[in-house]
Amino acid sequence: MGTPVDDLVDLLDLEQIELNIFRGRSPEEALQRTFGGQVAGQALVAAGRTVDGERPVHSLHAYFLRPGVPGVPIVYQVDRIRDGRSFTTRRVLAIQGGRSIFALTADFHLPEEGGIEHQYPMPTVSAPEDLPSALEEVGSRLGELPPFISRRQPFDIRYVDRLRWTKEELEGIEARSGVWLRTNGPLPDDPLIHVCALTYASDMTLLDAVRAPVEPLWGTRHFDMASLDHAMWFHRPFRADDWLLYQQESPIAHGSRGLARGQIFDREGRLVVSVVQEGLFRPLGG
Repeated sequence: MGTPVDDLVDLLDLEQIELNIFRGRSPEEALQRTFGGQVAGQALVAAGRTVDGERPVHSLHAYFLRPGVPGVPIVYQVDRIRDGRSFTTRRVLAIQGGRSIFALTADFHLPEEGGIEHQYPMPTVSAPEDLPSALEEVGSRLGELPPFISRRQPFDIRYVDRLRWTKEELEGIEARSGVWLRTNGPLPDDPLIHVCALTYASDMTLLDAVRAPVEPLWGTRHFDMASLDHAMWFHRPFRADDWLLYQQESPIAHGSRGLARGQIFDREGRLVVSVVQEGLFRPLGG
């Protein structure tokens, strides 16, 4: 039996069935749809497998077209859009049961020196060592873990603010959320694995910022929630098995859609990744 981190690495290790065609497994889950972070991470693996290793990914833009079915393999078709002197572009279509469920465009950039240098400072928050694991906190409160928690087990996630369990605790709460995260064990040194593991994790908590002022993040859920699109910019190298601070905010929610933005910092305060996502929010039973 492997660890959850071993299972994550195995999930991201796609089978190549043709020159530009890959197949990924989708775990059996007692849930309605395949986890979006899994599909995004696997699609990025497929794109990266067709690119010179000296060109790391610098951005991805993706759309969730249809909900995936847990337990059914997903085929990833890669279109080699461009191989330029500095930039490489790939387009990936994820297909399940003969239907497109996800589309991703990823750009890879040969590292360059010089240019403009600046970044937002990392906010001051409690260190991860001073915060409880979310799984421990939720498990002790609920007595059992929700079904979707299996997706989080490869990661140690720690909320920088205390979890709120009742609507009364939400008074005055801003549309923000933040977590420390890292894998629950070491990853291989391949930089693509670290980028794709973080892509997987980036979809776990980002929409928390949209929900924060409206309902507790854990416990009874009043909204059906789904990712619509997802974009990431990778600014600097990082390791997903070292602590990363994921600061999230939601500037607007309207018309059943909510927008969330995230900034990911390493322990040294360097901004390593920026994330933007829009999600669909519909009242349950409505």
